[in-house]
Amino acid sequence: MTTAEELRGKLLANAFQMPSVQSMVARKSSITNAFVNAVIPVVPPTIDQIEQALGILGMNVDDVRCAYCGDRNTEWDHLRALVLNRRPTGYISEIGNLVPACGKCNQSKGNKAWRVWMLSGARLSPTGRNILDISRRITLLEAYEQWLPPTKIDFESILGGEAWEHYWSLCEAVNAEMLEAQSVADEIKARIVASLDSR
Repeated sequence: MTTAEELRGKLLANAFQMPSVQSMVARKSSITNAFVNAVIPVVPPTIDQIEQALGILGMNVDDVRCAYCGDRNTEWDHLRALVLNRRPTGYISEIGNLVPACGKCNQSKGNKAWRVWMLSGARLSPTGRNILDISRRITLLEAYEQWLPPTKIDFESILGGEAWEHYWSLCEAVNAEMLEAQSVADEIKARIVASLDSR
């Protein structure tokens, strides 16, 4: 049996949370995404395309919802991932590859195939959250895919292998510099912590 003091200690410990410690190494995917997004074409939609997209998804312009779960939308998510295995998939940012989404779904889905993710028990997926009308939503998303087939670019064939590989060697060089900088930062932090302990 826990004492009142132990219970109070647990409550206080749960009430406090240290900010997460960010390392430069943890930014590797952010750097890779920056390199990918820097070369991905962005094609803004026309007003007619926006109206058609919402219509196909069964949405009203006054109440745009997440295409995956039905919550209020906060962003538009790439239906097909732009990045896979740290390289561009070839898909671009265009309305045929974007659907309204909520932050929960967008973060949970990541770069997974939308249908597989929706039906999975992944944390915050529609199935994982017991959304009731998933099959209807899948049918609407299938119709959406048929409406405006996505553009898929073969970057390497356009640029040539040497130029494409050079670009990615720059990405790897930035990541290597970040790794070295993290090593220096770790040494600096250890010295600072040691000086705090000696006070």
